[in-house]
Amino acid sequence: MTEQKTVGPARTAGAGFDRRLLPPMMLGSILNPINSTIIAVTLIPIGDALGAPPAQTAWLVSALYLATALGQPVVGRLIDIFGPRRLFLVSTSLVGVAGVIGTLAPNLGVLIGSRVLLGFGTCAGYPAAMALLRSEAARTGQDSPGGVLTALAVTNQTIAVIGPLLGGLLVGLGGWRSTFALNVPLAVAAVLLGLFRLPKETAAARVSERGGLAERLDLPGMGLFAAMLVSLLLFLMNLHLRDWYLLAIAAAASVAFGVREFRAATPFIDLRVLGGNTPLLVTYGRALVAYVVSYSFLYGFTQWTEEGFGLSPFHAGLVQIPMFLVAIGVSILSGRREGVRGKLLVGGVGQVIACLVMLTLTGSSPVWMLVLVALIFGLPQGLNSLALQNSVYFQADPERTASSAGLLRTFAYVGSMVASSTTAASFGQRADTGGMHHLAWIMLGAGAIYLLLTLFDRALGRSFGDA
Repeated sequence: MTEQKTVGPARTAGAGFDRRLLPPMMLGSILNPINSTIIAVTLIPIGDALGAPPAQTAWLVSALYLATALGQPVVGRLIDIFGPRRLFLVSTSLVGVAGVIGTLAPNLGVLIGSRVLLGFGTCAGYPAAMALLRSEAARTGQDSPGGVLTALAVTNQTIAVIGPLLGGLLVGLGGWRSTFALNVPLAVAAVLLGLFRLPKETAAARVSERGGLAERLDLPGMGLFAAMLVSLLLFLMNLHLRDWYLLAIAAAASVAFGVREFRAATPFIDLRVLGGNTPLLVTYGRALVAYVVSYSFLYGFTQWTEEGFGLSPFHAGLVQIPMFLVAIGVSILSGRREGVRGKLLVGGVGQVIACLVMLTLTGSSPVWMLVLVALIFGLPQGLNSLALQNSVYFQADPERTASSAGLLRTFAYVGSMVASSTTAASFGQRADTGGMHHLAWIMLGAGAIYLLLTLFDRALGRSFGDA
């Protein structure tokens, strides 16, 4: 692998992980989850203020993930070529711009546009962190970043704890617009940390002997990938036979994308390598169904607790806290263990049990039942994301660590899109108990697929030393 040349403070080869990199890595990686969790408790207030039902406000969720699902692998590939610093700075700057637009948005359409920009702005944080991990592993000769991966996972889980509660507080104190304004100081802090902490790279160090910059970027491949993904996700957002043409466009674009990537000297996504890496493909599939369950709970269950059960946005955020506290605890306890099979199995069983308990809830259930569901969901929330992250780090081609990490997030966001569309379809005009039960059955099916993918994946034991 071509080494990344750095300019600035010297970093001694063979020393431990450069702890100065942790603050920008952590802050960059939380920009997406903090916006994901805050929006969960603001959908109802935004809908009330702008006169939009849940089926329309669901676009606030879908818009961000549509942009991020598309942008993550593209930005990840750019990071593989140019290094993380410049992409991190550009992307996090967009987060601040999106915060200003969202704060001043006069209607739902502009607000959705700000979420699209926000999605692109949050694309660099996670791939940049994974690229820095790989770079530090090469520099130090220590290819076991369990502690840092755990720190990233725990940081994201902590933000997930704070997000719903913070969202409820901001809505109560300054209205829903304050949740968008929050992105401005976060973006300023991220840009400053990136400027002063991330190592500078020379682009020449990243250009391969196999071709020039234009060839390395594979712009036609990126364009076809975008056409395939956008048309597929637009279809998934509003599942209906009248939109069959979107599925046809996605199919045609996928064929063209495959032909292009097999012929390209330096493809955007190396399908030959990816196709031969079955464990990584299974990991991506597992991520998709895991996030169908996770985000259906985050958005659907939260909307039901507000509209179907009668909680305020603040109290709806409080109900989510036990889930994230459990997630933090299990991430810390299991983070340094290299095996992932046990984590995935326990997480899969936890998803199934939690969905079954959801099916017993009604508008007159005691509050402790809602807390119980959140506590059970804490197990998969903490175990699955950590295990999937570790899987990609060790299964991916080292020279494509950032783009492989971006693809993991793309599959996760496709799952979130499915969750968003099924939530909107289940609730329609109102988030009532019947719609929540319908959503729980869909979640249960996705959870069962996840569990089966784990039970029959023998590569987990071979790759990670699991029993």
